[in-house]
Amino acid sequence: QVQLVESGGGLVQAGGSLRLSCAASGSGFSINAMGWYRQAPGKTRDLVAIITSDGITNHANSVKGRFTISRDNAKNTVYLQMNSLKPEDTAVYYCHTRASSSSHPLTAYWGQGTQVTVSA
Repeated sequence: QVQLVESGGGLVQAGGSLRLSCAASGSGFSINAMGWYRQAPGKTRDLVAIITSDGITNHANSVKGRFTISRDNAKNTVYLQMNSLKPEDTAVYYCHTRASSSSHPLTAYWGQGTQVTVSA
């Protein structure tokens, strides 16, 4: 099965930057897409950005122009570069992927989540 390992979260001041990384590992799987979601207290888990295996990207309106998703297929790793961070970006960020293998059909996988806190 696929495992997702996240890194890069932390505490920053408003206007600062963070870069999140998520590496997928496993045997015999094929990744269809990877992305990032976030969930703030009292809010739903919402899409931040997603990138397909072909490199097609989509970013939420709230982060367009500030966040950029990218992917390294050779490393099975997805990144989220976050610039001009705002306090309202504070949330738990979750890595997400869809993958398939010979023993499992297309399945959604989630990372454990990493806290991003932006102070005023």
